[in-house]
Amino acid sequence: MKFEKIMLDDEAELWTYIADQNPWYKRKAILVIPGGGYEFVDNLVEGDPIAHAFIPYGFNAFVLRYSVNKMKNKFPDQLIQATKAMKYIRDHAEEYGMVTEEVYAVGFSAGGHLCGSLATMWMLPELQEAVPMPYGYNKPKGVVLVYPVVTGNPEFSHQDSFRNLLCNPNLTAEELASVSLENLVDENTAPAYIVHGGADEIVPVENSLILATAYSKAKIPFELHIYPGRHHGFGLGNEVTAQMECHIGENISQWVEQAVLWMKSL
Repeated sequence: MKFEKIMLDDEAELWTYIADQNPWYKRKAILVIPGGGYEFVDNLVEGDPIAHAFIPYGFNAFVLRYSVNKMKNKFPDQLIQATKAMKYIRDHAEEYGMVTEEVYAVGFSAGGHLCGSLATMWMLPELQEAVPMPYGYNKPKGVVLVYPVVTGNPEFSHQDSFRNLLCNPNLTAEELASVSLENLVDENTAPAYIVHGGADEIVPVENSLILATAYSKAKIPFELHIYPGRHHGFGLGNEVTAQMECHIGENISQWVEQAVLWMKSL
């Protein structure tokens, strides 16, 4: 296994988890985007353990530690950094023994919002200007969104994530709408596998329901799994990442394997 820290810019880091190569198999790649409300990056639960979990399924993993300075790093700074990460992965696919087209992303909570932004806004001109690359080079083949922050609708949203993302404590409805993922899903959006806990008290399950509805209306492939009684932040759904008993369950701990099966169907 090869671990290396890559500096994408002065603040963003990409940590590589590269399995030893063999001559008869090329791996897929997955960009891991931890959550933390755009206030911190939760590598302990949603970074390092996730990277290790995907390795046995034929992936190399790359964990993004993006900027979270809410006084400085205003959107789309984080999306530019995610784009740089995608470019790095594809640029080094041959070196790391990977299939260039088989690059996915997985994000958690606010990291799920960033991952979903990559799925829906990969074509923004600001990204192309900041990161010269072939058109579509930063688009994942598919994304896995785990208890994602999705909507700016005050009834269901995690408002602090959006305040931190936009560096503004007093957001207007228009500003919130501009970064609400359900408003951005269209024919160009990457397919999604969506996972949420039915008892999520921090990012309500309606976030994933709203996003799934948007995917359905746009006729973009998606799969949605709601786990009853499960709270926010379950990570892998097993003892490795559990912070409370309700984070552990045989069904919920199978989401990685089920997400991989979904990827194979694309």
